[in-house]
Amino acid sequence: MISKLEPRTDAPAQHTVWGLDVVQLHDRFWASRGAQVVRVGEVCTLQPDAELFLLVDASSLIIFRLGQLVDTLNWLKPMILLLRVHDNRDHGYRERIITDDQDRFIRFEREYGASDTRLVRVAVTGDFDLATRWQHAPDARTGWRNLRHAIAQNQRATASIPGHVYDRDYEPDEQQFIRELVQTWRRPDVTIGRASRLTASVWGDRASKPSPDTRYIGPVWVGAGRKLDAVDSVVGPAVLWDRPDARPEADPLRWDAIEPVDAATVAAAQRVRPRRLSSLQRAGKRAFDIACALVAILITLPFYPLIFLAIWLEDGRPFFFAHRRETLYGREFPCVKFRSMRKDADQIKQELVEANQADGPQFYMEEDPRLTKVGKILRKANIDEWPQFFNVLVGHMSMVGPRPSPYSENQFCPAWREARLSVRPGITGMWQVYRSRKHGLDFQEWIRYDLQYVENMSWGLDMKLIWLTFLEVIKAKRSRSNLPPEENQESA
Repeated sequence: MISKLEPRTDAPAQHTVWGLDVVQLHDRFWASRGAQVVRVGEVCTLQPDAELFLLVDASSLIIFRLGQLVDTLNWLKPMILLLRVHDNRDHGYRERIITDDQDRFIRFEREYGASDTRLVRVAVTGDFDLATRWQHAPDARTGWRNLRHAIAQNQRATASIPGHVYDRDYEPDEQQFIRELVQTWRRPDVTIGRASRLTASVWGDRASKPSPDTRYIGPVWVGAGRKLDAVDSVVGPAVLWDRPDARPEADPLRWDAIEPVDAATVAAAQRVRPRRLSSLQRAGKRAFDIACALVAILITLPFYPLIFLAIWLEDGRPFFFAHRRETLYGREFPCVKFRSMRKDADQIKQELVEANQADGPQFYMEEDPRLTKVGKILRKANIDEWPQFFNVLVGHMSMVGPRPSPYSENQFCPAWREARLSVRPGITGMWQVYRSRKHGLDFQEWIRYDLQYVENMSWGLDMKLIWLTFLEVIKAKRSRSNLPPEENQESA
């Protein structure tokens, strides 16, 4: 038997697989990406555990890449991201498989229709109230008008993206959508509890037991009650719908248990190829780190009493500040610095969130009121980081590597996190040396240079970065020494 994509003529009007119809499958697909689909005019319970709300009209089924849009939301932080999803594929024909009454293959048949370019408007938001306003609108036109009136122009972002657009009320479109979904959605078990992997690209109902000798060609979903024999062959991409008499109850969707699997993120993670060092190379890098750390500690240690005294005279103890950062494989360690901020810096930070000048998850202010007078001097001269040589000595850090960052910052991009935590963080690195410091680009450059380092790390690259860091420090000291006396004093 070669399965046909079209449902059997004796099947019910509403087809399901694992107890879910086409629209429910669409919504479960987006739930696996962390987005709850909200349709205009269809009131449903909005989930507080959803990361995003995808606002669509009542008749559209859509597939597009979400990864880059999440980056836009993280960096620009609009209340809503308005999207035009355009589908430029040729919709002029579709193919189906013709079988006889014994389900034996007869021929392929191509059905022709009109070619068209499809365009649909959707929106992505994390705002619960906007999602509620959308679903209570009587129609899409009213819904868009309500959103425009509710959101200031500077709180909106727009984008035009490619995607696949289908009409849920047109059966040929439903079938084409299912074909695309079976090929696109590699892990339906993320939000469908009944889905059980049979082979690398075949999923079946957990209660079904098809023959292990059945041949599958391409991705296939096998519904409940389907009995396949060893002589059967199934051609995909296709769905074998549930048998009507064996249709199960769909498992409830637990939003609090979803671990979103975004296709764009997975693809990005696969594109990053951290360079694997040999045992000898790793030992050489570690030996170099130990030697450099020992030399640096011997040179800087005599200055520690003077630094302690300066900190104590202005703001008392403690002399050091240890912040939890992540090193190899996500293990946390105390990243030690000379204390350059007031003792109540964490409390003050909560009041300064709106003044954050960083474009990513980190916090930065050019004129940070939390800094002490001594702390400003320590930071200008990079003296506050001297205790990190002890972190290098004990193996928490390396002389060269990605900037050490805490767990909260590393969660913004999983692919970036896995790559940067495949090596030890460094006292210096590519981002510290090459970043442009242009407004709005710092976080993007941070990700880019971290990935470049782990893909190209070598002895020569480390030596180059250390030399460039040394030149940067000398250049900074010269520029400060050339300032007029009153400006030099102010910068200190």
